[in-house]
This record gives sequence, structure tokens and C-alpha cells, in this order.
Amino acid sequence: MEVHTRQLQYFVAVAEELSFTRAAQRLHVSQQGLSTQIKQLEHDMDVTLFSRTTRQVELTAAGTAFLRHVRDAFSSLNSGLEEARAVHRGEHDRLVLGCLEGAALTLTEPILTAFRARFPAVALDLQHFTYETPSAGLTSGQVDVAIVRRPFQDDGLRFETLFRQPLLAMLPATHPLADRAEVTAAQLLDEPILSSAATDPVWNGFWQLDSHRNGRPAPIASRAKTLLEELHQVATGAAIAMTVPCAGWIKFPGVRLVPVADTAPNEVAVCWRPETTNPLVRSFIEIARRVRDANPDLLARLQAPRCRDRHAAPLPA
Repeated sequence: MEVHTRQLQYFVAVAEELSFTRAAQRLHVSQQGLSTQIKQLEHDMDVTLFSRTTRQVELTAAGTAFLRHVRDAFSSLNSGLEEARAVHRGEHDRLVLGCLEGAALTLTEPILTAFRARFPAVALDLQHFTYETPSAGLTSGQVDVAIVRRPFQDDGLRFETLFRQPLLAMLPATHPLADRAEVTAAQLLDEPILSSAATDPVWNGFWQLDSHRNGRPAPIASRAKTLLEELHQVATGAAIAMTVPCAGWIKFPGVRLVPVADTAPNEVAVCWRPETTNPLVRSFIEIARRVRDANPDLLARLQAPRCRDRHAAPLPA
């Protein structure tokens, strides 16, 4: 079936105006020509898009459903045209992606593969950041777009959530709670805890369980920049730490991971500045969203309390 963009533009105009007269005036075409094109579109689709009376025009249920997809298609088409022209002019032939440690885990590779397949001529520059920089370079302007973990001080940044992960307590193997099936935040509040080396109070407060402390300061034992630093320090018995399930992909002696039953999850998201002028950012967001939606089984594994992956080491026993 051939559907022309002109017919779709006519359809959107009528759907928004709910009047063939106003839509024709808006498009600078004759009302008869507009009506003929809409009837032809309905005939080709074998669908009634509008219910018409002498007094009013209304979208049918089928028309309402179709409108949403047509708008998405126009948005994607306009984005593609804008990007193609910009890349042709040499204005945007490079995208700098900030990746917080771990990034989107096993969802990262399919996102990057899909982006490179769509834009083979674009240089995708990956820059990796430790826990010291929760925005993965966005707030400092080092990157165009980033894969981050929330919450942190976002200062007006925009986000597209990829998935959420429950919090786990990273405990020394000799800790009295290490063999529990799960613990509560209250059971951990008096424990010396590892904080992040970041200066962001929102980020640090989340990992220190500040929302459960009723204003009492956390007993900070030390600070860490990376997951490996956390594992090393916890294994010595010096402190506990809060982490996410996929920390268990690293086999590390002397450490146990126990789900914390009553804490908010940590969110993995694509993040960007709303004022960005690089059209490739929009494409990266759209591709990340599409890859996310196409991989429900992978998302389910990533969001499980005991996160596993066939390429990764299991959680310590």
C-alpha cells in the first residue's frame, strides 16, 4: 500500500483542526481536494479515520490510534532530515558519549551497535567516568549525551529511563547479616558505610541511605571511586556499601550481597542537556529507547534482585 506524506500531512491537519474548512485554510489547498485525499487515504487503508456529520468532524478510535503513529513518523523523519543535512555539512560528524562506570550494563552493547549501524560515518567517542562524576561529564560540558545512574544533582538535565535496579547491601562475608535472604535499611544504619568520592550531596545521600536516617549523619568509614575499590574495602571488614545486583558479576572472595527490602531502586538512564544543538543526541535517545523496548527479557534480568547474565559470573554463594 502506498501512502504519501502529503496525505499524512492532510490527515494530521484535519485531526488537529477537526474541521475540513480550517484544515484546508491552514494548508492553503481547496477543501474539495483535501476531502478527496482523505477519502483516498481511508480507501487505501480500508479504515474509517473520521466520523463526519453536517455539524462536526471527529476522529474515530482507529483515527486516534493512527494519529499517534503518524506524529511519531513525522518526528523521526524530520529528525533524520535534520541530522543528514548537518552531517553532510560536517557540523555533527561526532557524538561524545559519557558512560558512568558500568553504564547500561549488558544493554550498552546493543545500543552502541544499533547507533553505529544507523550512523556508520559518525565517530562515536566513548568517555568513561567513575563515581566521582555522577553526570558522566554532562554538567561540565565534556560530553553530548550520557548513560548515568540516578539520583544526582541534575540541574535541569533531561532523562530517558532504561531500567531500574534494586539496592543490595555489600557486606563482609563474616558480617552477622551476610547470610540473610534480605535485610532492611534500619538494620544497616549503625554500620560504618562507604560513601562515594563525589561531591554531589544527592548522589552521596542516596548510597548512604540518608533518606532512612531522620537527619542523623551517616557513619562514613571511607570513600570509593569505583566498584572494585568498594569490593576491596568491604572484603577487609572495614565497612559496608550499598550497590546494585550486577556487582555480583565480579567474583570477589569475602563479600556477600544481600537485597535491602525497603529502599528505592536505582535508575539507569540516558541523559542529555535540553539546550543541545547536536541532532545526533536525539537519534541516540531514540535508538536507546527502541533497543530497550526490543529487549524485555534482558531488562527483566537486569532488574531482578539477583541479577544474572549468561556471560557474567554468578553472585557469590
